[in-house]
Amino acid sequence: MKFVDEAIVTARAGKGGPGAVSFLHEKYMPLGGPDGGDGGRGGSVVIIADENVGTLYDVRFKREIQADDGGKGMNKNMFGRAGEDVLVRVPVGTMIYDARSSELLADLTTHLQEYTVAKGGRGGQGNARFKSSRRQAPQFAQPGEDGESRRIKLSLKLLADVGIIGFPSVGKSTLISVISNARPKIAEYHFTTLVPNLGIVEGADFRSYVVADIPGIIEGAHKGTGLGHRFLRHVERTKFLIHMVEITPARPSPVEDIAVLDRELALFSDELAKKEQIIVLNKCDIYGPEEEELRRELRGFAAGRPYFEISGVTRSGLKELMNFVGLKVVEYRGKEAGQAS
Repeated sequence: MKFVDEAIVTARAGKGGPGAVSFLHEKYMPLGGPDGGDGGRGGSVVIIADENVGTLYDVRFKREIQADDGGKGMNKNMFGRAGEDVLVRVPVGTMIYDARSSELLADLTTHLQEYTVAKGGRGGQGNARFKSSRRQAPQFAQPGEDGESRRIKLSLKLLADVGIIGFPSVGKSTLISVISNARPKIAEYHFTTLVPNLGIVEGADFRSYVVADIPGIIEGAHKGTGLGHRFLRHVERTKFLIHMVEITPARPSPVEDIAVLDRELALFSDELAKKEQIIVLNKCDIYGPEEEELRRELRGFAAGRPYFEISGVTRSGLKELMNFVGLKVVEYRGKEAGQAS
């Protein structure tokens, strides 16, 4: 299924059903009085987060989401049926905006969290409601209220503990495939990965955490170059980042690569620029003496910061890296729990 992380749609709730105008007619009750029932409420449009949904694909191509109208009131004081609500299931991490004002309405960050974007109209009261000592036979009832209508924008920000960033083809997808249950499609072209990939990693203490491979970040990404800022927002929720680099003739300095992408993060968001980074040099199984000077330069640059040298193919250095990452996840979750309390 195509990865879709934005959608704009009009949500229309159902109209409330009209109340009934009716009078009781029975053989031994010639003056039975009014018995018109109330109309049913209109159905609402409800957005619900579902961890089994991965993209906004099912919503992306809908112009409108329309809930049912409420049923008409009936005689014998019977209510009309309520309109059926429409439940729209979206991925966990979906943010709901008013498309006209850009106001953030809700941020669905937990499974089965929901938000009513358009509330159904109330049903009208039947004429039985208007009987009084001075008005014994009311000949009128209320119409149903219109349901709410709202144009909304849905924007997905992936929920992951750790984000893996780096230039195309540095081995992000290979890493996530060997450390987690993710099976990304990997090909030999510039933008090796066209969509973010999420993988669940089982830590040594049996605490699982989520890692995201974020594609398409190159120089100019904050302005839309390459796959652009479309995917930069997916690293905003991560606790920290793995910044992966390689030594290649196409980009001769991994230190400069880090500086370039750090600038892109800062230009997109101050918050992103402040995230802690683990620097990882990948593909160390193929480097020879001619790359040693660049490796020393990178080690000097990373002095005082978390730094690892690995090979995603041979898995050299992976155990040490993932043990450190797992401990970092526990550390950050502890900080978040302390702030919440």
